Amino acid sequence: MTMAAAIESRPAMQAAASASRLARVQVFQTFDAAKTAWDILESGPGSLSTPYQRFAFVSSWQQHVGNALGQEPCIVVGYDAHQQPLCLFPLGAKSDGGFRSARFLGGKHSTFNMALWDRDFAAHVTEADLDAIFDAARSQSGVDILALVQQPQTWLGVRNPVMILPWQQAVNDCPLMTIVPDTSPDTRISNSFRRRLKGKERKLQGLPGYRYVLARSESDVKRLLDAFFIVKPQRMAAQKLPNVFADPGIEDFIRTACLTPVAGGGYAIDIHALECDSEMIAMYAGVADGHRFSMMFNTYTVSEHAKYSPGQILMREIIDYYASQKYTSLDLGIGSDEYKLLFCKGDEPIFDSFIALNAKGRMAALAMSSLANAKRFVKQTPALMKMAGAVRSAIQR
Repeated sequence: MTMAAAIESRPAMQAAASASRLARVQVFQTFDAAKTAWDILESGPGSLSTPYQRFAFVSSWQQHVGNALGQEPCIVVGYDAHQQPLCLFPLGAKSDGGFRSARFLGGKHSTFNMALWDRDFAAHVTEADLDAIFDAARSQSGVDILALVQQPQTWLGVRNPVMILPWQQAVNDCPLMTIVPDTSPDTRISNSFRRRLKGKERKLQGLPGYRYVLARSESDVKRLLDAFFIVKPQRMAAQKLPNVFADPGIEDFIRTACLTPVAGGGYAIDIHALECDSEMIAMYAGVADGHRFSMMFNTYTVSEHAKYSPGQILMREIIDYYASQKYTSLDLGIGSDEYKLLFCKGDEPIFDSFIALNAKGRMAALAMSSLANAKRFVKQTPALMKMAGAVRSAIQR
């Protein structure tokens, strides 16, 4: 489906919604007010959510980034007749261009966006349920359109309920590795590729203090992030790319999330690295939830050691680590960079929804939907991508 969805208040909506488990919908403007429901839907029995919608991750992002962008929390929670939460949409609302839109909080730092769900409710959601949930954003927060991008089609075997409504393919794909538990290492990375990486790693193993690190202390996190924020700008400058990590609040968000513990161990963002006594050689950071590791950002040394492919060596370590922890998948974030395709042979199906909540939002939904489709067309067309790259380079000179 490629057209924007439109939801407007209709007389039968409340009656249809009341016939389901959904009894009440409330919109919260603060994280503290929504935290009780959030905790239940994040870690309670039968919960269904991605690690990008954890309270620790989203609240850190909002504190350091969202507020500066003018995003106002618009946290939509649906309850049953016993006042138990059934779903929570962690949205941020903002007025711009004559209309008010709401998006998932987390911005471009969240690879996947999805509501937090009671698993059983998610499996039986109706269009009337979604109408009631989204109409609350309109009536209680004045939202005209929902721009819900980069949503996974399924999560942990459950179809995303938002796919009931019209949707379109997301602008970018997300490379995915499926991990089959208790299988041999060569099912994840071929023996020939492993041998090539081992040959390169021997050049690094002679460095004093060479080691693989999963940061599990404040000192580890601080040391690795200090190095990252020195090396990454150099890497981006070499590629003639803007330093997005210098944007207001980004560094503070990352440092906070990398030190915020989450249930089950680890932090809201986990850091993996290759180090020696003299430098950080490579680093990957991402979110993990017991099922999936999802990479967010990375870098590698600007020293002569870069020629030994330390990023690929580190990725091998990460893949083998999560396989040993019985994880079932790993993704390397949005985009089809060459190194991602070395490890990931499939894609995570993701989609966008542009949902108009009233007549004003309908024009905005059509414009957003058309623009997203145009971007995807360009990215799927090599000649147009080459032209776009040339234009970008010319602008940045």
